[in-house]
Amino acid sequence: MERIILKVLCIAGVAVLLAACGFGKKKAARQAAEQARLDSLEQVAKEQQTLETMKQLQEEPIFDIKTSLGTITVKLYSKTPLHRDNFEKLALSGFYDGLLFHRVINGFMIQGGDPLTKDPANAAKFGTGGPDYTIPAEFIPEYTHKKGALAAARRGDAANPLKESSGSQFYLVQSEAACAQLNGAYTVFGETIEGLDVIDKIAAVATNNRDLPLSPVKIISVALNPASLPATSEESPKE
Repeated sequence: MERIILKVLCIAGVAVLLAACGFGKKKAARQAAEQARLDSLEQVAKEQQTLETMKQLQEEPIFDIKTSLGTITVKLYSKTPLHRDNFEKLALSGFYDGLLFHRVINGFMIQGGDPLTKDPANAAKFGTGGPDYTIPAEFIPEYTHKKGALAAARRGDAANPLKESSGSQFYLVQSEAACAQLNGAYTVFGETIEGLDVIDKIAAVATNNRDLPLSPVKIISVALNPASLPATSEESPKE
């Protein structure tokens, strides 16, 4: 009789433990779902705020690319609106913060904007990352690869006959002569208005055989320059 009672108590105890375990799992699942919902709402709010800020910017906004070797101030062009708006969106959302200049060629250009560069473990894949979209080419004859020009990187012609730009990767021209061959083939969508010396400084760093700096050159942030804070009533924001 005692054994039977003991067995019943054991079974009841196991049942209680299983029920408690099941309740714990359900509670954890509910908490995870609620956190996911809150994260989603926060992301939507951030995106909405970014869009509202973009609507108020001047046609040719100015951004400060703060790097570990100094700040490069760039102006975005109004005649390349697709690239301008994309750069604005990524910069205002913090997409570029913490990325590296992963391809540096002295006497040519410096390239960054690959989200894979946030993780050193991805080093073999640097240069292949970006958001899941490309941007149609916007070739404007007057926008050339002069020193300090801001242009969009892209895949080669064989895989990309329409010459569509990467969704996030960009480069800054160090040598106008060396980059002249790129005119009409890569979209130039801005120019450096301050910090040409910083471009030279970055271009001069030691690199490996894949043009990756041996000492990481980081993009600390890309932020609106004070001169481009939302327009006042006396100025005309872009449409």
